[in-house]
Amino acid sequence: MTNSTPTFVKSKFDLQLWWMTAILIAINVGLFFWQVLNGMDISSPSTQDAIRWGADFAPLTFLEEPQRLFTSMFFHFGFVHLMLNMWALYLFGSIAEQLFGRIYFIFLYILAGLMGSLLSGYLAIQDSYEILYLGQVEQHLLPSVGAGASGAVMGLGAALTVLALLPQLPNQHFFLDRKTLVIVMGLNLAIGFTISGINNAAHVGGIIMGIILTLIWYIGEKVKLPFIFKVIGIITGIITCYFFYQYCQNQIIELQPLWQELVQWMMSDD
Repeated sequence: MTNSTPTFVKSKFDLQLWWMTAILIAINVGLFFWQVLNGMDISSPSTQDAIRWGADFAPLTFLEEPQRLFTSMFFHFGFVHLMLNMWALYLFGSIAEQLFGRIYFIFLYILAGLMGSLLSGYLAIQDSYEILYLGQVEQHLLPSVGAGASGAVMGLGAALTVLALLPQLPNQHFFLDRKTLVIVMGLNLAIGFTISGINNAAHVGGIIMGIILTLIWYIGEKVKLPFIFKVIGIITGIITCYFFYQYCQNQIIELQPLWQELVQWMMSDD
């Protein structure tokens, strides 16, 4: 998943201000090299390795292992994919962590990533129904294996973009360049829609969650009830993900025979 480089703020490299972002980066990088040490190709991991290390494959995720909605956020398809996402996570996260506070920041990150995985899975459900209606397997409609932090990262980018577009808060210590942020987010979406192999549904899902949680947070700051609205935002995000997951579960009833065959086929190739 490709992420462009925003240059909307210059700040001192002070790790104590964004150590949660640093931990997220360290976890992603550490897991990647642990996977490489255990035999994964550093530049182009196989589909089997991706499945082994927790990537999202909709039939397996919705039928048996829902935790892949989360674990897929910490697997990357090669070193370049990892570095692009980690660079964007540093640029967005180091600012978002200071603006939103660490607790709200980490929930925003995780919930944006989950929404990205869920929206990707929902589109996989729709494509699988097309196969059923056609009565034959179409390769381009088969669920793909997805992973990466870009859904969560795009949620952070969307959060900063929303803040840049809204009137600046009195206690907002960062100047956010709205033009640069809008261009960066627009380019990422455009690249996702025009280049095959990029899971743009994950990007869009992350953006949607980022916008929702940021608007709730912003209202709380405006009415001077930040704690209450942070709690409301977190609960809203959790409930949204939960009910979207349940909705997807209800949608796959007719797909179960097809998806079970796909899971068995995928596992037999491992």
